[in-house]
Amino acid sequence: MAEFKHLVVVKFKEGVVVDDILKDMEKLVCEIDAVKSFEWGQDLESQEMLTQGFTHAILMTFKSKEDFTAFQTHPKHVEFSGTFSTVIDKFVLLDFPSVVVKASA
Repeated sequence: MAEFKHLVVVKFKEGVVVDDILKDMEKLVCEIDAVKSFEWGQDLESQEMLTQGFTHAILMTFKSKEDFTAFQTHPKHVEFSGTFSTVIDKFVLLDFPSVVVKASA
């Protein structure tokens, strides 16, 4: 069975302390067993015209779509989503089963 990915590309609102939001997110995913892995990064190299203003990427991996569904409906995630939605200017969200072409070493 393929792993399931949850990818969020985001532009935060002006004045938001992004580090605080990301720390809260790190705490959240550590408290929910359904999350297999969590990664995030800030774009540092791309040209503004290519990023369309997006600054951060957030990637979560789940063992299955069922684990992703459990995460989506978890009360702590629902609560965090309410807060998260108030600090973002815009986002792109993709949820998908992964296709591994070259596994990490």
